[in-house]
Amino acid sequence: MIKRSIKQSIVNSLKLKEVTIIIGARQIGKTTVLKEIIVDLKFSGKKVVYFNLDIEDDSKHFATQQQLLNKINLEVGANEAYIFIDEIQQKENAGKFLKGIYDMDLPYKFVVTGSGSLELKEKISEALTGRKHFIEMKAVSFLEFVNFKTYYKYENRINKFFEIEPQKTTLLLNEYLAFGGYPAVVTEDTVERKLEIMNEIFISYITKDISFLLGVRYPDKFVKMIKLLAVQVGGILNYSQLAQDIGIRVETLKTFLWYAEQTYIISIIKPYYTNQKKEITKSPTVYFNDIGMLNFSRNSFSINNIDGMIFQNFIFTIIDEKYKQGLSEINFWRSKDKAEVDFVVHTQDGVLPIEVKYKDMKKSAITRSFRSFVSNYKPNMGVFVNLGYRNSLNIADTTVDFIPYWELYNI
Repeated sequence: MIKRSIKQSIVNSLKLKEVTIIIGARQIGKTTVLKEIIVDLKFSGKKVVYFNLDIEDDSKHFATQQQLLNKINLEVGANEAYIFIDEIQQKENAGKFLKGIYDMDLPYKFVVTGSGSLELKEKISEALTGRKHFIEMKAVSFLEFVNFKTYYKYENRINKFFEIEPQKTTLLLNEYLAFGGYPAVVTEDTVERKLEIMNEIFISYITKDISFLLGVRYPDKFVKMIKLLAVQVGGILNYSQLAQDIGIRVETLKTFLWYAEQTYIISIIKPYYTNQKKEITKSPTVYFNDIGMLNFSRNSFSINNIDGMIFQNFIFTIIDEKYKQGLSEINFWRSKDKAEVDFVVHTQDGVLPIEVKYKDMKKSAITRSFRSFVSNYKPNMGVFVNLGYRNSLNIADTTVDFIPYWELYNI
């Protein structure tokens, strides 16, 4: 069993009166974590009811609010209890349905999950204004992956493991860079089976989240877009060219991109600028939220096909995990004279430029682009992420740290 750090956030939310809504991509592990929490609650003597709306025998109780309450009362009575509802997006008008029950002020704490559908983000969110607590669940992180693969032997001293076992660390990194963090993929041993599972996840995503839930009329063109995005990950999007390559209008392309982001497959990263005359201000770039999905989409689901852009996408997932939960914004910077920095993170201490190098740097070499950014914006700190080199130096009043990728979790 993979230990997920998000579990504690969900447990903490059980103390809140608001409806806890766990959102995330399909097959990212929401149900597994829910069932772990349910076991823990039952073991501590708490009353629990679990529904899965993908199961017909469970969904029949959701015809009306009263029918659901009758079933809950039958199972646990009118006393304090925890009610877990999986795949809530299967319920039509789920937000209004949950709002009515919540407003009855019953002694039940509701925890619901749903795959990345617009129903959860929009209709439920609007109906439950002031009555909800969102928790976003992502793929298994690299730290979670390493702890699982090392049987949690170094769980409380994982940085020591990285330092003392560089060869084992590299092997684990390469496996993660090849296959990503979908739980079913992580726990499978053979490459063949990993590929089969990823194919099943992708097909399920297209047929359920895209074709059915979102009503996209041309799923084949949506798939083509995902595959083209995977090939040019990290590059600036040319909307006109990409739309032409897919065979759709630019307006349709932008809608497809929005769908892909709302269903947690990609993240759209906007440029950072303060001087619109000198910097590119309109065209974003795209990263995938899971490395395995990226590699599957670009037909490179293998340890033999790892390259610098895959590593850069991997670094994005770490930055996203570390900073986005705190509502920090992640951008990139590219000027019209072609100076560029891979990531610019807005933190409480100001902007943090991060440059990514898929190599074990041997010296503290700072690019002209990075110097240009530091000169223009004078951040307190900058970071060069690489495979193993560590050093620190100053450019005027800016401290530039060269760090191995795993130390990103600590800065």
